[in-house]
Parts: sequence; structure tokens; C-alpha cells
Amino acid sequence: MSYAIIGFGSIGQALARAFARNNIEVAVASRRPPEALLPQAQAIGPTVIPKTLAEALKADVIILAVLFQGHREVAKALPSWQGKTIIDAMNSNDPVEDLDGLPSTAFAAKAFPGARFVKGFNHLLAGTLATDPNVQGGHRVVFLSSDDGAAAAQVADLARRLGFAPVNLGKLDEGGTLVQARGRVWGPLIFQDLFKQEP
Repeated sequence: MSYAIIGFGSIGQALARAFARNNIEVAVASRRPPEALLPQAQAIGPTVIPKTLAEALKADVIILAVLFQGHREVAKALPSWQGKTIIDAMNSNDPVEDLDGLPSTAFAAKAFPGARFVKGFNHLLAGTLATDPNVQGGHRVVFLSSDDGAAAAQVADLARRLGFAPVNLGKLDEGGTLVQARGRVWGPLIFQDLFKQEP
């Protein structure tokens, strides 16, 4: 299984740290050329590999960590997203009407035909997400939601490998609304920093 993070701002770098901590290789790409990302990537760890967008999108699992309005630009890079699992780590407080009345993840998914979409890693501040999720015998919770159960299970497995405790909230328009903004109203689980103790 190969992984890529698209977007190398504060959230992208926080996620890259999780991969580096666990010695898992991850490609990183942004609008800037790979060489521009190299100093920051090297500072995070040797498993963080800057690539062009085209190269990064060859990965099986792709984390979208761009600004929400940038997702369409990424979507144009491939004619079909068949076989790809996309983790939506973006947030949007666009008016609900602008998103066709859909949760932001369901709206973004329309731009990526064939992809399996999972909302995840979006509810924590970048500074929190960047820290070690193993704390005092517990693991920091990440909430996942998806209309595709198999994709959600795949992302839950990755979250565990990165040291997090995944909690599946169910479908995007059900539990998923707890971690998405609706217009300017944030879901009640946004920014909640929770831990799950080991049994």
C-alpha cells in the first residue's frame, strides 16, 4: 500500500510527521515543485518524499490536505480516480447552498469520479495533530466517516498504524456531519481532543 499527502501546509506537515514517526514512507506534493518542499520534508524525516503531483497521485491512498477551494484543481490531474482511496482532511465553511446542500466531503467527492472517499484527520488543529498521539497509555482519537465501509476500514487500519485510535462515525450524511461545518456552524466534534484508553 502506498501513501501520498497532497498539500504541504500545516495539516500536511502534521500528517507527514505521523508517517515519519512510524517509519512509513509517504509522498508529499503541493503546487510548489518537489525541490521547494525538500528542506521541510528532510527536517521531518527520511520517509517523507517530495514528488510532483503526477507522481504522488500514483499512490493507493491519497490524503487531501489542500484548502477546500483547491480540491477541484487536484481532481483535474487524473481522468479517473478508480481504485484510489481519498482521505478528506479538508474543512469548509462555505454556505450549504454552495455545496448543493451536501456535507463538504460528499460535495468534494463529486469531483473525483471512481474514488472511495473517507472523511478523516480533519477535526484536530494542526499543532495537536503534529504531536505524538500515544499519551499516557491511550491513543488520540481520529474520527472517520464514509459511505464506503471497506474504505473506512482501510483508513482505520492506517490510522492505527500511525498511532491513532480511529472512531467510525458512519455515513457522511449521518455521523459524518458531527465533524463537518454546515455553513458557519461547526460540527460538535470539531476540535475535540479525545483519547481512547487501551483495554
